[in-house]
Amino acid sequence: MQKVYIILTYTGTILAKLVRGYTRKEYAHVSLALDKDLNEMYSFGRLNPYNPFIGGFVHESIDYGTFKRFSKTKTKIYSLEVNDEQYNQMKKIIEDINNNKNNYRFNVLGIFFAAVHLKLKRERCFYCAEFVKYVLENSDLKIDLPEIVKPDDFNKIADLQEIYTGVLKYYKM
Repeated sequence: MQKVYIILTYTGTILAKLVRGYTRKEYAHVSLALDKDLNEMYSFGRLNPYNPFIGGFVHESIDYGTFKRFSKTKTKIYSLEVNDEQYNQMKKIIEDINNNKNNYRFNVLGIFFAAVHLKLKRERCFYCAEFVKYVLENSDLKIDLPEIVKPDDFNKIADLQEIYTGVLKYYKM
């Protein structure tokens, strides 16, 4: 058995405030990590911490990029046990997306459609919650997430173990 980590965050950026406004939930972004130290943390979000308009597949870090720039980022981190086959499938999906990241786009329109309870699915185009859902579902995890998924929906997955709540930069395993 292995563990993966679901990281909910709130940076306080304009987009995070908009997402928080329509979801009325505390967290506005979700990432997936393949290790407890969050060195292998991935999502779809801003590619440059200083430019909110250009997004895509990102290898996130507490120590650089958006989370370093927004050092007061609030987080809730969960672990989820998966079998070796599921873990390896997640890793493969993420590697495939990373190796072809120029073919993927950030689904900013999808976020705004989700706000009005509509689904806008575009091929090779994700916002953060769509990406994490895609990886989990395509790794044969039996999760019950809504079609129009939002970051806060992930904390309802069965068998999650909350391991940390607080400021992201203070998280250390």
